[in-house]
Amino acid sequence: MSLEELKKRIAGEIALSSNPGGTMKKWRELFGISQADLASYLGITPSTISDYENNRRKSPGIQVISRFVDALIAIDKKKGGMVFTKFVPDNAHEEPAFEIIDFSRPVKGKDFVRSIEGKIITNKRRVSDIVLDGYSIVDSLRAITDIPVEELPRIYGKESNSVFVKRAIVFTKVTIGRSPMVAIRVTSPKPVLVVYQGLSDVRDPVARRISEVEKIPIVLTDLDTYEIKMKLKKFE
Repeated sequence: MSLEELKKRIAGEIALSSNPGGTMKKWRELFGISQADLASYLGITPSTISDYENNRRKSPGIQVISRFVDALIAIDKKKGGMVFTKFVPDNAHEEPAFEIIDFSRPVKGKDFVRSIEGKIITNKRRVSDIVLDGYSIVDSLRAITDIPVEELPRIYGKESNSVFVKRAIVFTKVTIGRSPMVAIRVTSPKPVLVVYQGLSDVRDPVARRISEVEKIPIVLTDLDTYEIKMKLKKFE
């Protein structure tokens, strides 16, 4: 069973249940998550969770169920993924080499950065002028060997019909930050914003210089890729 299949299983069971609240409670307890922890993650009160579980509120809609399922997975992952790994084998939840996500509407650069709890390292003033149509998550270690050459233009922002999409690129597994910026320097089209996930600082002068020359801001975030996607889901 893959991660997506697990999420669909939980969501489907809740949606089709004659006792949706009881089913939500069953899955929460199966994941070993308290009402307080779940409520804190979702930004609601524990009493709201209790109302849903005891069917004192109307049956949850698809958006509520989706947020509920995402929260279970995210909280479990923060705890080490003990329950998650029982359902999804190791080779089924390996992160892909890249993932492309489109927004339903243009998103301001500063709202994007704020959502991922980002820290702007270079070209700070330019972030306010940026508007994003979407973003791509790229595994920097597997980018060269695993990403087909024909996919590269789309990852950076060019669709098959030659329409340019303004994208941010989130690079994972970055060590010093030079390689991603060198690759961007020699490719076209280019992203309008670069995010390094899990890097504490960009000390490499080449990476910083390319960022300044290309006028592409570099942003750092400590969130993992799953958290990034959950934070940005509101824009999809």
